[in-house]
Amino acid sequence: MSGRGGWQLKTWQFTAAAAVAGLALASAAAAAAGPWDSGGQRTAESRRAASGTGTGDADHRTEAGRPIPAGSGQITPEAPAVLAPLEAGGLAPRTGQGAREAAAGQAPPPTTTALKGLLEPLLKARGLGPGATASVVDAATGQELYGSGAKTAMVPASTVKIATAAAALSVLGPDHRIRTTVVAEPAPGYEDGAAPERIVLVGGGDPTLTARAEAGGNASLRTLADRAAAVLKKRGARTVRLAYDTSAYSGPALHPIGPNENIAPVSALMADEGRLDTSRSGPAPRTARPAQDAADAFAGFLADRGVTVEGAVRQATATDQAEELADVRSAPLSALVERMLTHSDNDIAEALARQTALAAGAEADFAGAERETRRALDRLGVPLDGTRFADGSGLDRADRVTARLLTSVLARAAHTDHPELRPVLTGLPVAGFSGTLAGRYSGQDAADGTGVVRAKTGTLTGVNSLAGTVVDADGRLLAFSFLAGSTTDPATAQSTLDHLATTLARCGC
Repeated sequence: MSGRGGWQLKTWQFTAAAAVAGLALASAAAAAAGPWDSGGQRTAESRRAASGTGTGDADHRTEAGRPIPAGSGQITPEAPAVLAPLEAGGLAPRTGQGAREAAAGQAPPPTTTALKGLLEPLLKARGLGPGATASVVDAATGQELYGSGAKTAMVPASTVKIATAAAALSVLGPDHRIRTTVVAEPAPGYEDGAAPERIVLVGGGDPTLTARAEAGGNASLRTLADRAAAVLKKRGARTVRLAYDTSAYSGPALHPIGPNENIAPVSALMADEGRLDTSRSGPAPRTARPAQDAADAFAGFLADRGVTVEGAVRQATATDQAEELADVRSAPLSALVERMLTHSDNDIAEALARQTALAAGAEADFAGAERETRRALDRLGVPLDGTRFADGSGLDRADRVTARLLTSVLARAAHTDHPELRPVLTGLPVAGFSGTLAGRYSGQDAADGTGVVRAKTGTLTGVNSLAGTVVDADGRLLAFSFLAGSTTDPATAQSTLDHLATTLARCGC
């Protein structure tokens, strides 16, 4: 069962996976497609990694070249030996000719027969229930090495966010930023200064817009108030009337699951994802009126800056005659995708689905987002048979995707033909260290996957899924997806999924 690579994970294998070495293993030319965001962030990270200092895209570091134990309070190791040759266009040195061939994607991939023998007993385990499906793809070639019900459409839960991310990145690009603006409306019938300036806070669909004093890299309502107040004062406007505009989105704001601590009403204007307690991450009480609350907060920030808001803050639609006074922009789409995938952020997921619709000139509602997500994935050549994208987050049980769809997206994200999709890989949680996998891979059956498996989780009642990438014992990058729709014990199901991914990591077969 140990095959050529044996059961013991090698240090190079661990560090390669922890630094998203899939791109190196898929093609030594991957670096030529960077930088990956508008600020050249990914190129800078590679250089820091090559020097052995600093942090990488998932806050990995190096400690004497050894894996840092999960749960130690430390962070995962970097992989300078993998990233440094990428920038030089070379191959990652390990030991011997076989290692160099593996880095170039030339080592033999696992055989279908071997994978079937290893994976099928786990897929049929009681923990996953009947009908679990799987797909394993060689990322270097896109060839499916193993499939079990891979074309069967299943409820994906949050693994659908992989598709949401790929669609948004392919349409908008990783550098895209979501704008929130303040515009001034003309005041007909009044001479200059005879009436309060009429301004509108226009939402562009950025759920990460923040009202906090510390923005943490997000667009800030306070910064927007700074900029708008400065312009207004120059115009002699110390008193204004304020409205807010959410017309960028249409259709129902409430998700089909109803009021829920996992997601706010979907609005083109909100602050801090509508959280009533911004100190909490994960599920948290949400406001029923995110746009009104954001506009009220903005009114308060204007007052703090010497511009008084007269009367009630009401909803309105900015006219074509409005003059832009100020704006703030979100972090790049690449960063939003990574945050969404790492932390399974439902609000960002729904926003990105609507941004995909907006980019196509479609209605930015649930139906428009589904239609344009399908079109974007179809252009990427992703198989769509039987699929349904009822939402962008995976909270809706009407969603359907196949295991093959997910591995197809992941394989394309690893290919140098699609550098714009790279955040789909870099955003995946690292087993045992980050995001929704931080507390997993501690059991005996899956511990060897720590730091090697990178995957998106999916969990609903009776539904458990896992899809991501892993470097096997021969140095081959594999994309995998496992979908189970009849589970009765979430803990056992998650443990079995983790064991499946770890089995791929151990495979030298």
